[in-house]
Amino acid sequence: MFNINQLKVGKVIEENNEPYIITETNHHKMARGGAVLKTKLKNLITGNVLDKTFQGNDKAKEAETERKKADYLYKDENEAYFMNNETFEQFSLSLDQLGEQVKYLKEGTEVTVLYFQSQAVSIELPIKMDFKVISSPPGVKGNSAGNVNKTVEIETGANIGVPLFINEGDIIKINTETGEYVERA
Repeated sequence: MFNINQLKVGKVIEENNEPYIITETNHHKMARGGAVLKTKLKNLITGNVLDKTFQGNDKAKEAETERKKADYLYKDENEAYFMNNETFEQFSLSLDQLGEQVKYLKEGTEVTVLYFQSQAVSIELPIKMDFKVISSPPGVKGNSAGNVNKTVEIETGANIGVPLFINEGDIIKINTETGEYVERA
């Protein structure tokens, strides 16, 4: 069981017999009252978002989850397909369950799969990944005062803001948690 001081972004808790990941927390301290923690929880099975407020002595049950390694294989219109690295068993997750992470899935990428009650419910990508730039508009000469960015398309089809010196064919490193450019690889 977690008390409100242990509830942090990224923790997985069980609510109504379903796993939820904490995506946002906001601590409030009232003048005479106790501390209040307002959270946003994302259901790992359905993708629904729930606002929940925890007060004083409230506790949250830790979801019994298991993490295993898997390789990303491919995706179609509705599903992304993976293969467990130990058993070589293939399974799929809906694109809705994966959310924004779909933009960073490359064939052969090793991901960590989160299981709840023996069912795959979510993935964790490596924090930093390398991608090839497939489309890059030219940088405008003379437009370099300050921190100027342009939008490029990477090999997965996602659009990323990068500095002007990035060209088509360059390999860039992207933070998959924030979706931001990190450096040229």
